[in-house]
Amino acid sequence: MKQFIFRQTISTVLLTVLLFQAYSCSKKGTSGGPQPPVNLSSLSIVDVTQQRDNKNPSAFRFYINVVPVSTKEIKVNYTTKDSTALSSTDYTAASGTLTIPAGQSVAYVDVTVRGDSLRQTDQFFTVVLTNPLNAKLEGAGRALGTIQSNGTWLPTDNSGYSTPLSYPGYTLVWNNEFSGDALNLSEWNQEIGNGAGGWGNNELEYYTNSTKNTFLSNGNLIIEARKEVTGNFNYTSGRMTTQGKKEFKFGRIDIRAKLPVGKGIWPALWMLGANINTAGWPVCGEIDIMELVGTNPARVHGTMHWKPVSGASINKGGSYDLSSGNFSDRFRVFSIIWEEDKVRWFVDDVLYFTFTKADVGAANYPFNAPQFLIFNVAVGGNWPGPPDASTVFPQRMYVDYVRVFQ
Repeated sequence: MKQFIFRQTISTVLLTVLLFQAYSCSKKGTSGGPQPPVNLSSLSIVDVTQQRDNKNPSAFRFYINVVPVSTKEIKVNYTTKDSTALSSTDYTAASGTLTIPAGQSVAYVDVTVRGDSLRQTDQFFTVVLTNPLNAKLEGAGRALGTIQSNGTWLPTDNSGYSTPLSYPGYTLVWNNEFSGDALNLSEWNQEIGNGAGGWGNNELEYYTNSTKNTFLSNGNLIIEARKEVTGNFNYTSGRMTTQGKKEFKFGRIDIRAKLPVGKGIWPALWMLGANINTAGWPVCGEIDIMELVGTNPARVHGTMHWKPVSGASINKGGSYDLSSGNFSDRFRVFSIIWEEDKVRWFVDDVLYFTFTKADVGAANYPFNAPQFLIFNVAVGGNWPGPPDASTVFPQRMYVDYVRVFQ
């Protein structure tokens, strides 16, 4: 009897254990087993490239994309980090926690960039995201802020050679000292485009009328060649003329300038016959007061172009070499004294080339007729060739003044 009771007790205990295990297994199967992974939203922050205002603060807005949209509220910390742009001078440091409501796909962080009219190279800072709640960061969780500073204040060392405002036997008939705030469009034209066949020279730049490329600052005209894409062109620059507005025949012309240099850079101060629209080039005649090929920064050229008796065109010129330094390190004065049947070229009042009517032989001599001025900085072309990895951009030609005496 005792043995039967003992066996019955054992059976009851075993049944209880089995029932408990079965119950426990069923609970684990519904809520205690491996859970499916949580599908967190990804946060990605977008880079910003923007031009700063010349005077006033402006907002750089960094957008944050939420993919997929979350059913929960998301929080993420953000902070700015200096690079070449400094929070002490260029922008206002920002940090905090951004809250993104459930169901929202985009949020943003604004960073205030201070106004500045100084022309300078691009500056950089970053916005960094950390510690996301109910989301994860895509990639490094940071974005680059690029401050483009295309202001029109650009001081430069004004040292170098100068010439007077008067000469015995001459009268100053026109001058431009570039002392205002903007180019005087009653005297100057700004040409746009790449001309026919790269202005006949296979040049690579696209000329614009933007203050990125031509502007006045601190008493100088500045023509700036930039490496930037415009349409099918990889470079922009400036080209200006006095055609139809200021044309001259004979006299002394002084141009005080500091020149850009480098592979593929081709600054020029020159003239074309006022009758070019009817006569065409080179019948109209071309007087190059100054040209520089950037790979030889210590040499400038003065050249005449005209139509020979037979053939398309012909030219003759001279060159001037510095004994030290190069034409980018200080201002020099490039001059011609233009008389009937004769033109003479000078650098800092040193004569280096003379051209006379006898040089054209039996051809028509077109240089006793009015001409207009052209200032430009070309990029590439038949003479200088294209820029290469050694070429630094932007490149700038500074012109302090142009004066015409007769």
